[in-house]
Amino acid sequence: MDYLIRGTAANLMVRAFAVDATETVEEARRRHDTSPVITAALGRLLAAGAMMGSAMKGEDDLLTLVIRSDGPAKGLTVTANSKGEVKGYPQVPQVEIPLKAKGKLDVGGALGPGTLTIIMDLGLKEPYSGQIELQTGEIGDDIAYYYTKSEQTPSAVGLGVMVEKDLSVKHAGGFMIQLMPDATEDVISVLETKLAKMPPITTLMEEGKTPEEILMYILEGLDPEITDKAPVCFRCNCSHDRMLQALATLKKSDIQELIDEGEDLEVVCHFCNTKYAIGIDELKEQLQER
Repeated sequence: MDYLIRGTAANLMVRAFAVDATETVEEARRRHDTSPVITAALGRLLAAGAMMGSAMKGEDDLLTLVIRSDGPAKGLTVTANSKGEVKGYPQVPQVEIPLKAKGKLDVGGALGPGTLTIIMDLGLKEPYSGQIELQTGEIGDDIAYYYTKSEQTPSAVGLGVMVEKDLSVKHAGGFMIQLMPDATEDVISVLETKLAKMPPITTLMEEGKTPEEILMYILEGLDPEITDKAPVCFRCNCSHDRMLQALATLKKSDIQELIDEGEDLEVVCHFCNTKYAIGIDELKEQLQER
């Protein structure tokens, strides 16, 4: 079962997260039938979303991560809440590009130049929104840059997805280390040294390391403490009723046109690819309620 942990270190000077999102990313791959490089890209964003979402406090708080790019992948969208529930979809599920050195999937090459927009709906009048230009397209670097630039929170983010030869997900996970304003130079130096020598997150997972062990490895010497553990899963809140509500936003003339075609309407959820059949009678009810 997927889960994430949260922790602190160096007398609360450091906030830390780590996640195993293997089953979650495999569920997304299966639903969207993604090629390996898109599996890796979407999986990284899902893992990041799970960790970032867990930092929100309200039960109804919602985080949305949107990448729009000029590369063949075009972009990705992920949403997450504070309960470890995430969902997401790619703009282009199937992209084939050459591997990088050592057979690594080229997520940055698939995305290309673009933007990362982060939207937090915290139940206020207006959601908070911040946007940066993609720095590398590798997603972890871009999220770290977002935190440093937009929220003045120096961060290190490691994300990884390992895809099997049968295209299934073998490992997916990540970590996020953030410095609080009172972090000392000594603490920063210890972290920089450890992170510079650290192998990829999927290498650690392949060795059998758990999220707890990964955080303890990164925070060694800084008196780390695990403060919380929570499940993570791919979960979409779409339903037949929600799809009907979405149709209510159409113009009356558009609904009448659908009725005149005389066939049931098939509506597909972007996030989970679930298909819903909307009958002619239901469309007529929509029209009558206007």
